[in-house]
Amino acid sequence: MTTSTPTPYGTPEAPRVAVRGEARLEVDPEIARIGITVNARGTDRRTALEDLARRNSAVLDLVKSSGEALEQLETGAFVITPQLTHKGRGERIRAYHGRVHVTATLADFTALGELVTRLADLELTSVDGPWWGLRPDSPAHREARQQAVREAVQRAREYAGALGAQLVALVELADEGAEHAVPVAVAAPAGLRTRGYAGGMESGEAPPLDLEPQRQTVHAHVNARFTMSPPQLQQDLNATIRPGS
Repeated sequence: MTTSTPTPYGTPEAPRVAVRGEARLEVDPEIARIGITVNARGTDRRTALEDLARRNSAVLDLVKSSGEALEQLETGAFVITPQLTHKGRGERIRAYHGRVHVTATLADFTALGELVTRLADLELTSVDGPWWGLRPDSPAHREARQQAVREAVQRAREYAGALGAQLVALVELADEGAEHAVPVAVAAPAGLRTRGYAGGMESGEAPPLDLEPQRQTVHAHVNARFTMSPPQLQQDLNATIRPGS
């Protein structure tokens, strides 16, 4: 018993048509991330560590006070570095520098504006961001994928219809680049950068920042292959021949 090997380009009885479906959606962001860096400096290691721990606790308490607006809070890099004198023959430590980086994710953008203002009022604390984005399970991703598939089917039908044929079956459907995936580029922050110094604001409490969320672009690409009925090439050819020509 012999098995038939499928041909990559179909057969005259079952031709294949390969198309690419695309979708591009513009949607509002669902979350925003900010980076918070807490700094401390002391003439000895213990003083630097104590100041850093105190300021880090103040930052964490302030961020957690956002309540349900806060979706995630993570502590990243912790660094304590001795600073050496530039003069003299021996290596002498002049001071110690400490730093802790914290990342906060919020879903309430009104609370975000209030939070970044209050964080910037803290001593030796800097804020970067926001980085606007969508949740991994956002409905926008699903809608973009479905729209790309619908576009691929419609395109294939138009190709088949131009030949007087119809789609018969789906042979393959794949994300573009599924076999050779590349890392997704990280979007740049929207440009907010604030820094608090010892003593905070001069007087009173600063008004919250009015932040305008940055619209997000969702892309989806699929490759699809279909089989179609035999094209009516002879009929199309006869239709183009006029009587008496």
